[in-house]
Amino acid sequence: MTTAIPLTGIFPVAPTPFKANGDLDLPGKRRVMDCMVDQGVDGICVLANYSEQFAVTDAERDQLVEASIDQVGGRVPVIVTCSHYATAIAAERGRKAAASGAAMLMLMPPYHGNGLRADENLMVEHFARIADAAKLPIMVQDAPLSGVALSVPFLVRLAKEVPLVRYFKVEVPQAAAKLRALIAAGGDAIEGPWDGEEAITLMADLDAGATGTMTSALLPDLIKPIVTAHLAGDRKTAAALYAKCLPLINYENRQCGLRAAKTVMMAGGVIDSDHVRHPFEPLHPATKAGLLEIAETLQPLALRWGK
Repeated sequence: MTTAIPLTGIFPVAPTPFKANGDLDLPGKRRVMDCMVDQGVDGICVLANYSEQFAVTDAERDQLVEASIDQVGGRVPVIVTCSHYATAIAAERGRKAAASGAAMLMLMPPYHGNGLRADENLMVEHFARIADAAKLPIMVQDAPLSGVALSVPFLVRLAKEVPLVRYFKVEVPQAAAKLRALIAAGGDAIEGPWDGEEAITLMADLDAGATGTMTSALLPDLIKPIVTAHLAGDRKTAAALYAKCLPLINYENRQCGLRAAKTVMMAGGVIDSDHVRHPFEPLHPATKAGLLEIAETLQPLALRWGK
């Protein structure tokens, strides 16, 4: 099973709001999803690393998936991240996501800490079992966080041996070169070569052939026109729009990380708190002020939605 029409465009990661005391804020999560739909996104990813998936319990995961998909109500596709080192657990997460109405799964390769890795044959089997359980298209997240080197020949092998593995979010150094090589080597098996990492390398990745991007929820309404223009062949417009957004993209990527979207959404009345669970620390007041200063000049919807 594959998607009839390849998914393209912008599919940002939804942050997970917590109350100031650290409890899960499900009403806030529903507002986040509504805000993101209003941002004009082509789809939404939940429970990714920028959703603090590693800081929520299994029971909270189930609540977040159900609330997110229910709130979106079919307005846009929802991708659910199901990464886990244990194949059986990742497969069960995928099965639950499919039953809840997910359109796609996103997975990192199996890893744990600095030393537990699977060899390539076991990684193929890992993805194959998850695909069999969920029967949904799968996006491989190729990011340094896992510490797993995923070569282009291996990714092509994975796509050909596990046909539901069709999408590849590339976030490694020199991402554009890897995307270009992946597209050349994989051909039709590479249905969705995507950019990530908050769009910090977006123009180079689009030039290399990326057809989608997974940013944060900070400014997708401003990034989408870049992607739309580039995919339509208007690189000049895309480059000009990207130049305007780049200071905020850079500040998020280099100074704030996953805290940026929550901070701006709190300032914009989307959520009540930008709390991050320990051992994350809140943004330093000076860093927060710098972020909001740049955001004010661009006025992304997240800064205005709840006002």
